[in-house]
Amino acid sequence: MSTSTLTWAEVCAIPWLKDIPAKIETNKDNKIIMSPASNWHSGYQYDIGKRLDQLLPGGRVMVECPIETSDGTRVADAAWMSKARHRPHRRAISLPIAPEICVEVLSPSNNRQEMLGKMQLYYAAGAREVWLCDEHGHMEFFIQEQLAPVPRSVMCPDFPLCIDEEED
Repeated sequence: MSTSTLTWAEVCAIPWLKDIPAKIETNKDNKIIMSPASNWHSGYQYDIGKRLDQLLPGGRVMVECPIETSDGTRVADAAWMSKARHRPHRRAISLPIAPEICVEVLSPSNNRQEMLGKMQLYYAAGAREVWLCDEHGHMEFFIQEQLAPVPRSVMCPDFPLCIDEEED
């Protein structure tokens, strides 16, 4: 098996990848891309997912959500998907369609251009909104076909503008 032709299911089955502390994605050539995780990053993933679950109870919240895109399998840090959209894919290794809301928690290694590119991949796969959370918990909300952030999420207007670490 050549590492340049691995499917997402094959990547998930590699034993030595299961215990590394990094998020794994693939690019359009099915080459593995890894991003190291940090404590605050995973805390924000949880906080965002918890709030999405509270504010949008009619759907499915996911963290580390693998999405098939035109540039490989990308993994949203958190996501919300309506039950109707999720139901046909609930047992899939990766989603062939993006959740309606995809969230990226920015790491110091991320740059704006990279995130804008990833946002476009999510939109092309069917996302309606993409949110960015910076290392201080400040949220930016983006909607399809618009490069500049909007003041609030359209789908979840009550979502806070900042995830406050003090609420733990």
